[in-house]
Amino acid sequence: MRIAVTGKSGQIVSALLERGRAAGHEVLALGRPELDLADPDSVVAALKASAPDVIVSAAAYTAVDKAEVEAGLAHAVNGAGAGAVASAAKSLGVPLVHVSTDYVFDGGLDRPYREDDATGPTGAYGASKLAGERAVLETYPENSAVLRVAWVYSPFGTNFVKTMLRLAQDREEVSVVADQWGNPTSALDIADGIAKVAAKLVESDDAALRGIFHMTSSGKASWADFANEIFAASATHDGPCARVKRIATADYPTPATRPANSRLNCNRIAEIHGVVLPDWRGAVKTVVARLHTASA
Repeated sequence: MRIAVTGKSGQIVSALLERGRAAGHEVLALGRPELDLADPDSVVAALKASAPDVIVSAAAYTAVDKAEVEAGLAHAVNGAGAGAVASAAKSLGVPLVHVSTDYVFDGGLDRPYREDDATGPTGAYGASKLAGERAVLETYPENSAVLRVAWVYSPFGTNFVKTMLRLAQDREEVSVVADQWGNPTSALDIADGIAKVAAKLVESDDAALRGIFHMTSSGKASWADFANEIFAASATHDGPCARVKRIATADYPTPATRPANSRLNCNRIAEIHGVVLPDWRGAVKTVVARLHTASA
């Protein structure tokens, strides 16, 4: 399967390049300057030139706090840019897998969010990603799957795992929010899930395989729980670790409001696509071990 993925250096793109190729797929990463989500004409031209069997829309504006002062750019990239990718996929007649986020919800529910729950982003980033979902499903509903993921980390790029390990190098204690809940999810596992969904879309025109799906690791955690697991895994390799001081969201104000509840119900993708991502704790151990080996 020939997969064209938007972006060159993001966590999910990097993971898809590694895991997709390991599974025998040809993965082409397309990004700036030849593909710029803020320039729709470049998007269509680059994707057509790649002649893919399936397109994965993974590139995005992801600076959550900065988006509060760059809302126009965030919407241009995550909204209009996603629509341009969908237009290109439609013109090529190939399936599209679009990656979205838990930030499309306001976090007010006391249970994991289902795909049919009402959206209500609390910040510019979430609003821009919701605009992207709508652009994809309005442009190309007949052959698109939107995958909402959450709390992404990996051996690549900048993420929570790397930040915690860096802070622990010179701190005995790290303050971490304990009243926000979600599903920490490795980009490596996300890449495996994307590849499975993409293959199903290529193989079958079944409408049930299209639409919106939630795809995160099994198990829930607070950010403080996540940090504790990272340090426990690091300690097994004699790596950096620290005590976790559990704090409230109010003690760590940020420009953008984070959802208190980012948990996603993933039953639908399990039932329809047969995709069940591993428990987050084991995935954390895998990523921490890789980071330790890379730094040795």
